[in-house]
Amino acid sequence: MKKDAALESALSRNRRWIVNNQLKNIILRCPNQIAPVRFLQKKFKTLDLQGKALNWLRKYPCCFEVFLENDENYCQLTKRMIALVEEEESIREQQEQVMVEKLAKLLMMSCNRRLNVVKFNELRRNFGLPDDYLVRILPKYPEIFQIVNRGGGKRSTMEIELLSWDPKLAVSAIEASAGEKNIDPGFEFCLPLSWIKSRERFLEFNENVPYISPYSEVGGLEDGSKEMEKMVVGLVHELLSLTLWKKASIVKLGHFRREFRLPEKLNALLLRHPGIFYVSNKYQIYTVVLREGYCGSELINKDPLVVVKEKFGELMQEGLHEYNRRRHAVNLEKKRKRGVVGVRSQREERRSIGVMSDPDDDGGPQKDAYSLEERRRFYKALFDDNAP
Repeated sequence: MKKDAALESALSRNRRWIVNNQLKNIILRCPNQIAPVRFLQKKFKTLDLQGKALNWLRKYPCCFEVFLENDENYCQLTKRMIALVEEEESIREQQEQVMVEKLAKLLMMSCNRRLNVVKFNELRRNFGLPDDYLVRILPKYPEIFQIVNRGGGKRSTMEIELLSWDPKLAVSAIEASAGEKNIDPGFEFCLPLSWIKSRERFLEFNENVPYISPYSEVGGLEDGSKEMEKMVVGLVHELLSLTLWKKASIVKLGHFRREFRLPEKLNALLLRHPGIFYVSNKYQIYTVVLREGYCGSELINKDPLVVVKEKFGELMQEGLHEYNRRRHAVNLEKKRKRGVVGVRSQREERRSIGVMSDPDDDGGPQKDAYSLEERRRFYKALFDDNAP
């Protein structure tokens, strides 16, 4: 698939958000929400990070406050970070009914109205569900959900089961949009008209085979048939429509091959429909993006949780920029003392203090913000974890 620069940019945005979000959650779980830096250093291994935790935390002074007490470094969240945490928590409480409906719709699309808990936990953040949804949300709705375990009590066999079917929820995003426009349900072609061959194939697929709702009973469809392909495309479209960022890891979607009747070669199917989906293999991590969810590199409809997460990303960038400016000033002063300060171009000046000028974790000389290997790890954490 030809690379889409705008969508690639969208995928690479806030690349360090997931790591700092995990650090934030670790700190919040510590007594008095204060974590010893040596404790966070141990957690770096699980976050697939290298270098010193202290250097990392100091790069984000707007997010993390580091202080020394009894000859040991500790870290806590800044007041601005705490305010964002409280705002996010408030939004989660307001969005509880939305989360309940999303979970119900996912169960309604599954073959037996059940989803494995362990597998679903890998995708829960894509849909905006909190980590503690099993104890925070499900017990409040015993008439809709129940936890079942038919595998002898093993955690790996726990499943969420849907108890009641709501016909009002059995309406896909495609059907809802068609109803508003008073037209027949169908997919949108989200590529330039210059993609002539792709457009011809899309029109043939979209018009010659009726749209099949992912909430309908389609047990009689044959594998490999046009009808089955239409159903799978509609189902993946609906799954992505329910996510916060209108994207998901193809590998993780493939874990639900049996539950959602997905083909073994899901990649190949998605690549046959470039007008609907964009497939990226950035750093060897396959991600599928719903094209119609974006205008350029920006999400068209942003969930309230996405808005607050973007504020978190902006706070990170602000802190990193502040850190780089301070470090630049210190380095400049050192050069002045050594008498080696020369005339620098404006471009060099901007690079030395810009957000992409990021010293390495060990405090060595400045270089590009991310080596290829480091960037690969960050993308793996971002798109193959964990969570807009």
